[in-house]
Amino acid sequence: MRTRLLALTSAACGVALLGAAALPASASDPASASDPASASDPASAFGQDADAGADAGPDEVTAAELLAEVRACSRISKGRYRTDSGSAKATVPVCGTRDAVFWKADMDIDCDGRKTRACNRKTDPYFLPETAFQSSRGKPLDSAALPHVVVPGPSKVWDYRQSGLTGGSVVAVVYRDRVRYGVIGDTGPTGIIGEASYAMAKALGIDPDPSTGGAESGVTYIAFKDSRISPIESRARARSRGAALAGEFVGRS
Repeated sequence: MRTRLLALTSAACGVALLGAAALPASASDPASASDPASASDPASAFGQDADAGADAGPDEVTAAELLAEVRACSRISKGRYRTDSGSAKATVPVCGTRDAVFWKADMDIDCDGRKTRACNRKTDPYFLPETAFQSSRGKPLDSAALPHVVVPGPSKVWDYRQSGLTGGSVVAVVYRDRVRYGVIGDTGPTGIIGEASYAMAKALGIDPDPSTGGAESGVTYIAFKDSRISPIESRARARSRGAALAGEFVGRS
């Protein structure tokens, strides 16, 4: 992965500093069975809701509608971000509205977290068995199954926490004519932006290979303020809440 060398230190620090804060009050319950979503989401413990990657229905917000709302940028970051560790210039600002934060960048693939057939040290030379935010069971997130977005670690350029965002905040990611919903699940280098999980890339039709995949440009990330879901690993909850927030964002309600 193109950014992972710079991500090693920041991600490891993020686990220590941010991981505990990401756990919901019920995190000590290993089954999280008290949450009604667990009963309706048979695979929510690992973020594997069967319908979470389904194409949008006729009444759902389209990519064109969302992109129309983010044409203009009211910059909230104090500077700009590079899209890769080798980028010569920082070109990506973080923009804000009353209800959301957004940026337009590339997509590098985050495969960190739970070790799986898709995400491990053989498939990803920079694999880390940790994520800055943890599941409701206190375990690293499963990047191969859970669509999530990586935000830059807090810095003088921008601190996502001051924008009403945290682990589990709902995000909409737009690529071409596709919209997919997920959560903020990890943090990365403080000077780089444009990264999402293996599962998010796959849902968007982007090559999810952590070493050779990703998208060079054309990805829009929209993170909704004060939208944290619990449990963080529920794809169905992220999709349902995301669709509702997207509707509000484009003025449908």
